Amino acid sequence: MLDKIIIKGAKEHNLKDVSLDLPKNELIVFTGVSGSGKSSLAFDTIFAEGQRRYIESLSTYARQFLGQMDKPNVEYIDGLSPAISIDQKSTSNNPRSTVGTVTEIYDYLRLLFARVGTPFCPECGEEIKPQTIDEIVNSIMKLGEGTKIQILAQVVRGKKGEFQSTFEELRQEGFVRVKVDGEIYNLDEDEIELAKTKKHDISVVIDRIVVKETARSRIADSTQIALKKADGVAVVDVVGNSQPLPVALSNVCAEGEKKEIIFSEKLACPKCNLSFEELAPRIFSFNAPYGACERCSGLGADFVIDADLVVPDRKKSLKDGAIYPWSKTSTSYYDDVLKSVCSHYGIDMDMPFEELSEKEQKIILYGGDDILPFRVMRFGTHRYETKYHRFEGVIPFLEKRYNESNGEYWREEIEKYMITTPCPACGGARLKPFPLAVRIKGKNIYEFTLMSIDEALNFVDDLYLELDEFHLHIAKQILDEIRARLKFLKDVGLNYLNLARMAGTLSGGEAQRIRLATQIGSGLSGVLYVLDEPSIGLHQRDNDRLIKTLIKLRNLGNTLIVVEHDEDTIRNADYIVDIGPKAGINGGKIIASGTVDDIVKAKSSITGKYLSGEKYIPIPEKIREGNGNFLRVKNAHLNNLKNIDVDIPLGKIVCLTGVSGSGKSSLMQDLIYEYAIHKLRGNKPKPQGVDEITGFENIDKIIDIDQSPIGRTPRSNPATYTDLFTHIRELYSKTNEAKLRGYKPGRFSFNVKGGRCEACKGDGLLKIEMNFLSDVYVKCDVCKGKRYNRETLEVKYKGKTISDVLDMSVKEALEFFDSIPSIKNKLQTLNDVGLDYIKLGQSATTLSGGEAQRIKLASELNKRATGKTLYLLDEPSVGLHWYDLDKLIKILQQLADQGNTILVIEHNLDFIKIADHIIDLGPEGGIGGGTIVAQGTPKEIAKNKKSYTGQYLKPLFY
Repeated sequence: MLDKIIIKGAKEHNLKDVSLDLPKNELIVFTGVSGSGKSSLAFDTIFAEGQRRYIESLSTYARQFLGQMDKPNVEYIDGLSPAISIDQKSTSNNPRSTVGTVTEIYDYLRLLFARVGTPFCPECGEEIKPQTIDEIVNSIMKLGEGTKIQILAQVVRGKKGEFQSTFEELRQEGFVRVKVDGEIYNLDEDEIELAKTKKHDISVVIDRIVVKETARSRIADSTQIALKKADGVAVVDVVGNSQPLPVALSNVCAEGEKKEIIFSEKLACPKCNLSFEELAPRIFSFNAPYGACERCSGLGADFVIDADLVVPDRKKSLKDGAIYPWSKTSTSYYDDVLKSVCSHYGIDMDMPFEELSEKEQKIILYGGDDILPFRVMRFGTHRYETKYHRFEGVIPFLEKRYNESNGEYWREEIEKYMITTPCPACGGARLKPFPLAVRIKGKNIYEFTLMSIDEALNFVDDLYLELDEFHLHIAKQILDEIRARLKFLKDVGLNYLNLARMAGTLSGGEAQRIRLATQIGSGLSGVLYVLDEPSIGLHQRDNDRLIKTLIKLRNLGNTLIVVEHDEDTIRNADYIVDIGPKAGINGGKIIASGTVDDIVKAKSSITGKYLSGEKYIPIPEKIREGNGNFLRVKNAHLNNLKNIDVDIPLGKIVCLTGVSGSGKSSLMQDLIYEYAIHKLRGNKPKPQGVDEITGFENIDKIIDIDQSPIGRTPRSNPATYTDLFTHIRELYSKTNEAKLRGYKPGRFSFNVKGGRCEACKGDGLLKIEMNFLSDVYVKCDVCKGKRYNRETLEVKYKGKTISDVLDMSVKEALEFFDSIPSIKNKLQTLNDVGLDYIKLGQSATTLSGGEAQRIKLASELNKRATGKTLYLLDEPSVGLHWYDLDKLIKILQQLADQGNTILVIEHNLDFIKIADHIIDLGPEGGIGGGTIVAQGTPKEIAKNKKSYTGQYLKPLFY
């Protein structure tokens, strides 16, 4: 077996015939300036070939669902191990995915609670124990004289199959009826055909009987048979006029329908006469009907219309558009409705909404009981008509419209006025009452998932000491698995998370490190792991632990290829590959490979110059004075923020620092940004979690530049996002050929019919839906990826079609459009933020979070500067080499020099050291964070012994 990976002739994207030998079972770092070709080699060549070979090894049957994967543009790769990619893409957006389910810790928790949990009655809170046959019969008799019941034994629960042999066996035993998936069938008369691939529930009807004292003996006998047939569990279907059942009983249906009661020889509450099924892992699953809360189906949340979003500005009157969703329409219909309602109930339409009585506000929002006349103009006509009916209220109207609408437009519109609230039945716990009543050391499974990773580790450690010998013998192996996985999460710097956190709310860096921890937990060896900047979102303190984790994964016998700019990771690598020298067409070559010393010795290596200290990002000689004004945050208490007051100086670069989970995003994104939108735009309510934020009179604009994609389809690209494409289309419409043909700018748009290729609707790519896998995009075979039809491509400017222009890099386009100021200026800003290598028509789906953020920044830089703008940036250094970071810092310094305020969340010390003012949150993450540890200039923070950030800044200043 080869002890190295041999790559010959890699030409993917900008790679220039790269040939390279990589040692196996080592930690390898690919570095180089942004856009040099690191990801092209690591992900698009090495990993892509590993994935392709895996798919080719599958059966023909399996491959038909996966499609044909293109071979990367490489001559050959030898010595390739099975490859696993751990990238920055967020985990599943499925609301059912949590940190617990993704890491598989929740599966072990379900097993733990099923095996050593103590069940309590959900109604009275008493510990519950098995029932005797006499106690079960007494409970049935309490249903009331004359109640019709069916006594059943469940023989199949949640299993796939046709079960013909089961039905035949029951016939031979003399049974007549079965209940299959809720329907009653006669075994002798009905033909029962079940779908083989679906899960089914089958119960046999033991007896059908009317409850009365003379039938007690028969009820006892039938119940005994059911208990024996179904391993200690009997089910009673109640029909007709029975008394109301307690809420904790499962499956309580509407009046007149069947009600199902489960009796168990094993678990029952004598005080409440309630029986429960045996503890099993499945009843703790919120992804299956056996455990999921019946109200929210295990989601833990309701999506509801929020009155504060419907009436965002309560100072407005009804006449002035207080009802925001109804004020946006051009029709007078809703005005007519409000006039009729206000006339009938005597509500003043000129009075500010907040001054209306509580009753009047309630009528407008939730409706009234009176039948009243509505004089409204019919849609599409100028004729009025009068109708008589009850006013349902604005919120019920929107809810009805949302639930009944088939069109995406109306649903998306109404979703703007909706918020997620905890399910009123389970309180967000996702489970039925009974599984939530099972406890270990006073905590149920949901309460366990709410603990931080650190707290959960302490809880598990205590269980080893507190469980008795019998229960510890049962639980030890389960506890070992839970503890190991929790420890891995702590080792990658995620000790502040909890297991109930929804996977879709994790940042790209958090999601990547969770997958990294999961891989260590799997214990695989002989695998090639390809990672994309795992240090993203990590404070320097946690970075040391991450590096140890990578080394641990290597020591299991794996090869790691890490695309990284972090200096500590580079210096801890066994082998480094420096790709460059520059970005785009000026990159794609191996500049140097080997140890840190080998990289430093390479004269053409930009990375080597920064590693040696020959090049560096300078610390500013002077700190900006600012304009003397502040944003003052008073009593911030959202999430883990502990009632803090914060002053943010304006006219400066202000850096929010602190370990992951210390409260930086809560402060900047959830409070400052949301409050600014509330104050400056007036279309959102004041955010919860803060008393007040003052000082917005000194700001006229707020720009939030995050790392979310600039679009989610291939149709979105840098040219369209920055409005560059509008000017390019206008230029092409002014060429002689376009004028002769009568082509307007719209002809050169790939978003409308006319000039675009209709086979791919101007995408240049066709989407292939992969069912259980991510969708795949393949090049359109009609236009060959050019997006336009033949006639449009016949129009040229300086010998290039509009498709050729979209295929140009920013650097190439700068030269091509040198004489067109309106285009050149926009290209120059993209170049200035370090994006000279990206293509104008590059699909948004292929851009990293850092690239998307810089495109947004370039777009904003093109707009007129006011000197009173507040820019919010979340880790702008992500994906940036020192060389590119230096360029970005210079642009942000220019903005601050013009009087603007730059508020940044950042972990990169090279960025933090250039800030004018630092606010360091912490000291820890999660519950241990949320306080201000230190604030001041970088030099002042570096002196602070309590600040983790200060400890790492100190060597840069002293």
